[in-house]
Amino acid sequence: MQQQLEQFLAYLTVERGLTSNTIAAYRTDLDQFVTFIVERNAGSWSSVSRDDLLAFLLFLKEKRYATSTIARRTAAIKSFFEYLQGQHIIATNPTENLDSPKVDRFLPKAITVAQVDELLELPLTTSGPEGLRDKAMLEVLYATGMRVSELVALDVQDVDLNTHQIRCLGKANKERSLPIAGSPSTALEEYHDMARGQISRNGGDPALFLNHRGKRLTRQGFWLILKGYAERLGLSDLTPHTLRHSFATHMLNRGRDLREVQELLGHASISTTQIYTQVSNDRNVKYDQAAQRPKIADAAEVEFSA
Repeated sequence: MQQQLEQFLAYLTVERGLTSNTIAAYRTDLDQFVTFIVERNAGSWSSVSRDDLLAFLLFLKEKRYATSTIARRTAAIKSFFEYLQGQHIIATNPTENLDSPKVDRFLPKAITVAQVDELLELPLTTSGPEGLRDKAMLEVLYATGMRVSELVALDVQDVDLNTHQIRCLGKANKERSLPIAGSPSTALEEYHDMARGQISRNGGDPALFLNHRGKRLTRQGFWLILKGYAERLGLSDLTPHTLRHSFATHMLNRGRDLREVQELLGHASISTTQIYTQVSNDRNVKYDQAAQRPKIADAAEVEFSA
């Protein structure tokens, strides 16, 4: 049974082009399911019944898992059994007509432009090359709306300071080009010229943003850096994704087109981007028209390849 699971994960990687983070989530969800059904004496995938599935969902509810987690587990299991049926490993699919629990869709949080400005100035109070690195990372993250996984995956060669553009590789390896004129470009130039060489210790890592060992910074490493700045601002619930939410909300507050924001964010479906219109309308996030952030698409009209 484990062999089919590994084959499914390989299929998601090679054929579907899903990211390593998504694959890891599938593995976590399905490993728990496999452990559960093995304990119920299921000897093969074809022997797994609808009752086994319902028992697993009941088990998750009794363990008080969040509804969103149960919904994700259910979706992973359904995808897996569809794959098994497509590969003729099972004749019938026990997940057919299996309903997923409805999940309340919470509005993403956004901080104000004033709070963003405070956050972006904090790294300047940090001495040493790390302060310039942190300034560049935060500027780029907010000015482009990148996911943090996309930010830490950037290489030096992805940045073109002459054209003020940065190449970003998103989900399913879809590439998009993002404008970084103004403060982000200046911060990147200062980091590259004055700090990166000190942090790299003459190493050959192609990564744009490096940790104190001169290696590529990880998502977890960035989160810890941001957490430190957030605590200084008294924003205990600030996460890397908060800046992405704030980017989108502030863009829409400035009257930017929804399709343009979709392309900048790298959303496959505009319905995903539309939630930010509700954030903008319902929360009435204040935007100072005199502020220079976000600078983003004012600097240049960019064609996107995503």
